[in-house]
Amino acid sequence: MDTISPDQRSKVMGRIRSKDTGPELVVRSILHRLGYRFRLHRKDLPGKPDIVLPRHRKIVLVQGCFWHGHTCRLASKPKSNSGYWEQKIAGNKARDARNIEALQERGWIVLEVWECDVRANVHLEKLLQRFMMS
Repeated sequence: MDTISPDQRSKVMGRIRSKDTGPELVVRSILHRLGYRFRLHRKDLPGKPDIVLPRHRKIVLVQGCFWHGHTCRLASKPKSNSGYWEQKIAGNKARDARNIEALQERGWIVLEVWECDVRANVHLEKLLQRFMMS
């Protein structure tokens, strides 16, 4: 059972951003510092990818662990309304897979960076450098 009212829940959920998130800003900052220039959320590409590097034909998707069903501790499942959330996250994962496949079919190379990796800063700069050099 939810501990807050539907109106309060709606306000809380409405404040969650899909663009310009903290992890996305960190990744963009590192890429910019490395000298790469990019476009954001191109509407003409499947899924409006977070970071598009057109000159290199590469895309970086910065995935939130909860919303995209990662297997880390940040992706814990809510106890209330679990059926809804399982279906929602499964749908997000299926959509992500379709979008990545469509991007690859168009000749783009895609890297998924997870929120937990950004937070832990686990060799993030090296990961991005290797991706851009490949």
